[in-house]
Amino acid sequence: MNRRDNATRKPSLESRNEEAAVGPLAGDEGGAILSAQAEQRAQFMLLMRARGIRDLELLRALERTPRALFIAQRYADVAWRDIAMPIGCGQTAPPPSVAAAMIEALDLDRALKVLEIGAGAGYATALIARLAGRVLALERCQSLALEAASRLEALGVANVEIAWADGLAAPAAAGPFDRIIVHALLDEPPAAFARLLAEGGVLVAGQSPESEPANEQRIARFRLSRDGVWTSETLGPARSFTPLVEGLARGL
Repeated sequence: MNRRDNATRKPSLESRNEEAAVGPLAGDEGGAILSAQAEQRAQFMLLMRARGIRDLELLRALERTPRALFIAQRYADVAWRDIAMPIGCGQTAPPPSVAAAMIEALDLDRALKVLEIGAGAGYATALIARLAGRVLALERCQSLALEAASRLEALGVANVEIAWADGLAAPAAAGPFDRIIVHALLDEPPAAFARLLAEGGVLVAGQSPESEPANEQRIARFRLSRDGVWTSETLGPARSFTPLVEGLARGL
């Protein structure tokens, strides 16, 4: 693309949504708002590094994927903060640092096929899509699934399919998957995931290890041996996860 084409290209969805969040910009006031947004973004990126996120491609994905696009407008002023956020259907999205740490633990590249359990608002899905080859994201709440799919379509993300589905009932024909990420607590992955995970694959989920104090959560990375035995290692801290629930949330 030459400079002339680049200059006349339509603004991205990210830029248009950020402009809409602050309203019409004029003069010094508009410049101050944009400057404050840039400062918030810079502070957010420094915080992600301070939280231990080291993968450069993931850091670029975090910078290019404003969280404000995936939450209610009334929370836009705190979108860059590292806090859990309500997303509807009685669900809460984890803090960005937790989502990023889980994604980093997947060790993604463009050759990999990923199954995501619990797409939520689609924020983590968008990050994964920037790093992986193909993504199937399942969400048990229909309204969340529809909204997430709409957001990703508007962003032009073409390597993701979001489905309203029970995360514990993904059809075997959809696999195998090189990576599985579960935005919920698991003591040990159920047999359903063993059937979907490719040989040498990795599953990342939240966990409440018995060795930890009550209510403490960790990120766990699971691997499946050839004889069908799960092994795991606990990584960094996690927050805001609830146990994995079977079935569809039909009323939502």
